[in-house]
Amino acid sequence: MNILFYVNKLRTKIMGRLTKHIGQSQSKPKTSLHSLNDIKKILICRPNQRLGNQLLLTPLVQELTNTFPNCKIDLFVKGNVAEAVFKNYTCIDTIIKLPRKPFNHLIKYGLCWLKIKSKRYDLVINGDKNSSSGRLSTKYAKATHKVFGDIHQNTEKTYQDFEHISKYPIYNLRHYLSELGYADHQKTVPLLNINLSDSEIAKGKIMLRDKVNNDKKTICIYTNATRDKCYSENWWETFYTKLKTAYSDYNIIEMLPVENISKINFKAPHIYSTDIHEMAAIIKQTSIFITADNGIMHLASASLTPTVGFFSVTHTRIYEPYGNKSIAINTNETSINDWFEKIDTILNS
Repeated sequence: MNILFYVNKLRTKIMGRLTKHIGQSQSKPKTSLHSLNDIKKILICRPNQRLGNQLLLTPLVQELTNTFPNCKIDLFVKGNVAEAVFKNYTCIDTIIKLPRKPFNHLIKYGLCWLKIKSKRYDLVINGDKNSSSGRLSTKYAKATHKVFGDIHQNTEKTYQDFEHISKYPIYNLRHYLSELGYADHQKTVPLLNINLSDSEIAKGKIMLRDKVNNDKKTICIYTNATRDKCYSENWWETFYTKLKTAYSDYNIIEMLPVENISKINFKAPHIYSTDIHEMAAIIKQTSIFITADNGIMHLASASLTPTVGFFSVTHTRIYEPYGNKSIAINTNETSINDWFEKIDTILNS
């Protein structure tokens, strides 16, 4: 498993170098745009299967529907996660899904690429400037307008948060439209949002109530993460013990990962679900969600719940949760007392 991880990491690095210049000659519009209403068919290229990366696309989808009210959006992704993430987004037309293991499904893999070429789009956007597949698919697609994802120097000067992976595609789009003569408006960037339905929210409320069986407010933690982003059992035990002492008047529950494991050895009441909408609906009923940097952190953020993300190896400025009082904490530069001061500020604000 580790060998495959490092082989894939090397492949990504090599492909990134080979494709980094793709699209640079198309950074400025080649044709005019008479009206924003002319943009009706859009393709977003984000060939990645991770939950967090698909959730991080939701602000861009909202920006597109706000800017082009009559548009329909196709997604070029990998795996089945996007179907669950965007199931309540009526603007999504087609999800073109690359197989997670392309070498086991070469014919299906090729057909997905042909499907991109078979359509004509008004606008294609690469969702991640560092994705070689994203750049290639943006180049390959037939479209009048293309945004490859490179951050313009004006964006770097104007926005302090220009590096955030959810925000710079939106800033890029706004800059591209300004090149076409449309105002580069300064509206707030949309939040991550999984778009829970009323019935899903109601179900989440019932499920949480059945678990805690009282009227106290609830703190939810999630103790898992991938590889070196994951904190140790001792780390989480220390944190959980202090959390119980500091917030004895709150329920404290643990949301379990799909592997059904717990870094605190199941000491807190726990909830297990493999349905991300169900998980988000439960999280939405809580006062705060606390976890390491992972896909479920972004799910909590997309439920519009105040989210605390602990970071130790990844860059906060790229992946931090934002909006709804959410914060990222670099645990290498702060102490446990600092963390609780920030949690206290969120809960008491």
